[in-house]
Amino acid sequence: MTMTSLLPSAGDGNCYYILTEDCAYGSKYFQAGNMCFCSERSYLHNFSDDRPPACFLKVIMLDDSSTVTINVEILQPVREETAAFLLAISSHKERLNYFLERLSLEAALRAVLGQKVMVEVERQHFPGIIRYIGSIYKNTSAVLSPFFFGVELQGEGENRGRSDGSYHGTEYFKCKRNCGIFLPFSRVQFSPVLDDDYAKQKPKPDTEEVVPVKVGDAVSFYVDEVLTKGIAMAVYREGKQWFVKVCPEEEGTTDIFREIPMDSVVKESLQSLFSPFESDMGLGHPNQMKREISESGEECESGNSSLEVNSMVQITLDKGNQVSGIIRWLGYLPQIKQKMAGVELDEDKGVTAGEWLGKYYFRCAPKRGLFVKLQSCQPDIRFQCSRNSDLIDYREQEVLPQVLESFPPLRNEAAVRVLRGRMKGIQGHCNSCYMDAALFSLFSCTSVLDSMLFKPFLLCDRNVQSILRDEIVNPLRKTGFVRARSVMHLREQLTEKGQCSSFTNAEKDPEEFLNLIMHQILGIEPLLKLQSGGQEQDCYCHQIFMDKQEDLVVPHVQQLVEHSFLSSDLKLVEIPSCFIIQMPRFGKEYKMFSKIIPSLELDITDLLLDSPRECCVCGDIATLECSECFKDKVFAATGLKQFCSSCSRQVHSHYRRKTHKPTRLHVPEEFQSRSPRGSQQVPREKMELFAVLCIETSHYVSFVKYGPENEHWMFFDSMADRHGDENGFNIPMVTLCPEVAKYLDLPLAVLALEQPRDMDGVAKRLFCDAYMYMYQSKKMALYK
Repeated sequence: MTMTSLLPSAGDGNCYYILTEDCAYGSKYFQAGNMCFCSERSYLHNFSDDRPPACFLKVIMLDDSSTVTINVEILQPVREETAAFLLAISSHKERLNYFLERLSLEAALRAVLGQKVMVEVERQHFPGIIRYIGSIYKNTSAVLSPFFFGVELQGEGENRGRSDGSYHGTEYFKCKRNCGIFLPFSRVQFSPVLDDDYAKQKPKPDTEEVVPVKVGDAVSFYVDEVLTKGIAMAVYREGKQWFVKVCPEEEGTTDIFREIPMDSVVKESLQSLFSPFESDMGLGHPNQMKREISESGEECESGNSSLEVNSMVQITLDKGNQVSGIIRWLGYLPQIKQKMAGVELDEDKGVTAGEWLGKYYFRCAPKRGLFVKLQSCQPDIRFQCSRNSDLIDYREQEVLPQVLESFPPLRNEAAVRVLRGRMKGIQGHCNSCYMDAALFSLFSCTSVLDSMLFKPFLLCDRNVQSILRDEIVNPLRKTGFVRARSVMHLREQLTEKGQCSSFTNAEKDPEEFLNLIMHQILGIEPLLKLQSGGQEQDCYCHQIFMDKQEDLVVPHVQQLVEHSFLSSDLKLVEIPSCFIIQMPRFGKEYKMFSKIIPSLELDITDLLLDSPRECCVCGDIATLECSECFKDKVFAATGLKQFCSSCSRQVHSHYRRKTHKPTRLHVPEEFQSRSPRGSQQVPREKMELFAVLCIETSHYVSFVKYGPENEHWMFFDSMADRHGDENGFNIPMVTLCPEVAKYLDLPLAVLALEQPRDMDGVAKRLFCDAYMYMYQSKKMALYK
């Protein structure tokens, strides 16, 4: 950002800005979306030509009038009128989103009195007419007052308002009682067309201007001497110059527009763009769709007959890009012969909120709507396979598996490319975070439990298995995103199969979900085979139970697991492929330890039954183990207490330990031969940490390791934006968190002294909120 770009037009002598990133100043913390200002004189003093460029600017925050110094890199200049409209939005996050999205903000800046609009009142939309634009806080000393729209509600909206055009005793317009309402622009949907009301309100030049292009018109223009076609998405004037915002046909994404002077654009008829060229271009979308031709070579004019309103579909754009969404409207648009579909997309890759040529055919969030020919829509294959996978051959009484494309786990650069970003991961909805975090951890970047997806276990429920594989895991690995309705489909099945009516709406714990789906539904073999007191027991997760240990102030996972196994007299019968460990807690709120240090490797050698072990004193082959020494503070830091015969005699000669009763260990035959002390090396069995589930205030998130290095960690939150979209679904997010490597690379003694409040990024969550650690056998690790 150049310094001169920080100086917007400031008619009142002030320069206004919006923060594009969170920042802290002293003890204060300001979210992205906060607004601030400085005087034009102050700006010029800091950035005059005879001074070196400044990196920081002293500004005054509009919210609390505090004076702070902020890095200019996170300040985005805005004009005064723009700032006034933005200031009316109370949510900082929502304010920034509307600033970045621009289309709604630009429509608000062009709005005029008498213009017809749709407004949101109590989550419903009603027609209305703009009667007032401006501040409704007259008696205020604020530097800048927010601008609101005063709207007279019409039709079904009558009596849904809150005033007669007055606010706090001041009359701004007149209307019937309870038919007036004052709203920020974010709750007003503006018609994009230049209607008669607009023409009446705008000042006219000396000679009447004719605007040859309207929104929705097909146009042509030249780019580098190449004739390019597109659709006019907005028409506006700056000063005496008219401009057209065009979606070019050749661009690869819908987020790219070109703003072209009116005199450089040639209007075409809609028919010339869509009929003679037989284009499948979506209206309100700049890309050309791939045509779907039947085997006979004839185009299916009526489109896919199986599709209807609320069908989930996929649309393939040129250059192989693919989008998915839900059909919200079917019918015919003016001047278009083919049957059209109005689709609400899963991501912000559309260019409309459901309107075309000023008329709303359906309603959705801005940049989520797209009009395409019905024949360009194909059923979403991710939701077809589950219905087709239950084919049964009654002659052989076994399920015939359907051959479907499967995708390997993501790692390294592929994981970053596919998973990172907003609207990535698994979309949270209705208390699903426990399941979202668990599924993302187990399947995004490792294949250690992929047997759950394919193996025909004896008691396996094939329907649940296919939902898990085809609607959740494969879409996650292919596109990096799983919709909330897919997880809800699984939750509905678990409710039926698990004889529990609350899986679709109640808060659960990850271990409850994992035990249900692994044991009762899929019937997979237990992940852990343990022995205690000569009796074997199976389980899928290991819960650490222990008394408060005063000497363990900041433990690491290795210590906690060893304490748990020795105090409960547990041994691993075999090396597990996946070891899921729950940290000691009392309920969801109380944590036994304020901080736990992750062990990137978990050494299970001494936890294995009948495995050779080293003497904790001299390193020779151990033959005895003493659980009572385990509680001795002298040995607190040395792990499990196992000794060779010589060291055991010496240790237990002390008067404090004479009453101890060591138990004899089984030593494999190949390690029983006597050899020089320390010459026999015990092979170490180690497991690798691949994910951590964390919980804070009943909300689960996860950290997942996607590569071999310590900085290869990503953070997943299925409800990162709980304001969500207009359908009530949360917005998930996956972010990289290389900052955790800074702490994982520290010596344990140094790391134990780190204050959580001073940790960078999300590192505090990893160290302070850990609920469940997931380890895999290093032989199963996929990091290359």
